[in-house]
Parts: sequence; structure tokens; C-alpha cells
Amino acid sequence: MGRLTIEELCRAHQRIGLDSSVLIYLIESVEPWHRVAGELINAIEAGSAGGSLSALALAEILSGPARAGDLAQVERSDAEIRGMPGLSVASVGPELAGDAAVIRGIRGLSLADAVHLASARAAGATVFVTNDRRLRGSSKLEVVYLDDLVPLEP
Repeated sequence: MGRLTIEELCRAHQRIGLDSSVLIYLIESVEPWHRVAGELINAIEAGSAGGSLSALALAEILSGPARAGDLAQVERSDAEIRGMPGLSVASVGPELAGDAAVIRGIRGLSLADAVHLASARAAGATVFVTNDRRLRGSSKLEVVYLDDLVPLEP
């Protein structure tokens, strides 16, 4: 896939599934992805597209401050993420688990990656944004790499 602006991504997809890395890059100011991750989240919050995150991704994001022993930061980050306008957090239930099992079995992915993709599909996403090059799109869900998104000009 070629370079893609966030505006083009949002025009092409009404709902965008997010990998945990997108929010981790934003929260932890990880360069060079911090800026484009922030612009993507801003577009979702502004209503340009809906966003979806799996409950497992939320756990991955919150494990950083938990590992550091900062339980107050865990609570703040949890409230911020779950309170973001336009972003939903998909629960992992039996139907989603079945879809994740099929994705994992057919594609040979880790259970976590299969849950992320199944969650995005269950939420109605037509694209999943990640920077994990092991993940590939399918007829049901396109995959776009954060590296391929073009940030707005300064």
C-alpha cells in the first residue's frame, strides 16, 4: 500500500479498528509515530470516523503504567481512553472468541492479534491500523500500517 493521509483513511472507512500500539505511541510519545497517532485519534474524536479498540488492547495499553507501579496512571489512562469521543472498546465474548479462533487457526496469528482483528470486525470496522507487519488484511478487514499514514504538514 502507498502513502495515505488520515483524511483519506477516514473518508474510505467509517469505522477504524486500532491496535494497542497506536495509543501506546501517543501516550508514551514514541517517535516517529507519536504525531500521526495523535492526528488519527484527533480525527476519530472529531467524528471523521468511528474508532474501535479491543478490551485486550486496553489491557495491553494499561500494563505499561501498571508495570511501573503507577496505579493512579492506570486509572487515569483507563478513564481517558474509555471516555474518548468516537472510540468504543469491544468486549471479548463467546462470539468474538469463536471468530478469533478461526482467524488464529487459519492465519497462524498469536491469540492477542487474532482477538484484536476479531474485535475490529465485530465492531464493524473495515480497516485495522497497526504497525505490526505480521498482520495482513483480508477480504473482511483491510490492514493499514501506521508507517504508511502521512501526517499533516506542520
